[in-house]
Amino acid sequence: MDKELTEGAKAPDFEAATDGNGSLKLSSLMGKNVVLYFYPKDDTPGCTKESCGFAKMYNEFTGMGAEIVGVSRDSVARHDKFKAKYDLPFTLVSDDDGAICEAYGVWREKKNYGRTYMGIERSTFLINKKGKVVRVWRKVKVSGHIEAVMDALAAL
Repeated sequence: MDKELTEGAKAPDFEAATDGNGSLKLSSLMGKNVVLYFYPKDDTPGCTKESCGFAKMYNEFTGMGAEIVGVSRDSVARHDKFKAKYDLPFTLVSDDDGAICEAYGVWREKKNYGRTYMGIERSTFLINKKGKVVRVWRKVKVSGHIEAVMDALAAL
């Protein structure tokens, strides 16, 4: 299971359900840079802060030719509520079966208050216009993260 997706690798393609009863195929975004971020759960403190941070900088990201896509294992219905509550302007993908998390190596053993369980390790992948992973951030700390992604995008 512990396959590590590294910089320079081709981004694994996927097709999955999104908020608004849509669907997204990653390869349909070829020609754009993609900020693909994985987060544990809709409407929890860290995930909300991260998602709202990306939302606040959305125009800057799109102005630089990038699409932002958030992925969690939450249902489409939960994504719809989360997106509406915080007015998130980008697509949220529902990875209900965990296949996308597996492909990107973000489904990890986690420890919290002495409890061990499997969950999404907060991670971000910057994918270039040709579908290559150019930057990987794992075990993301939300503070300063959006700016770090913006800087990496500006350097492309």
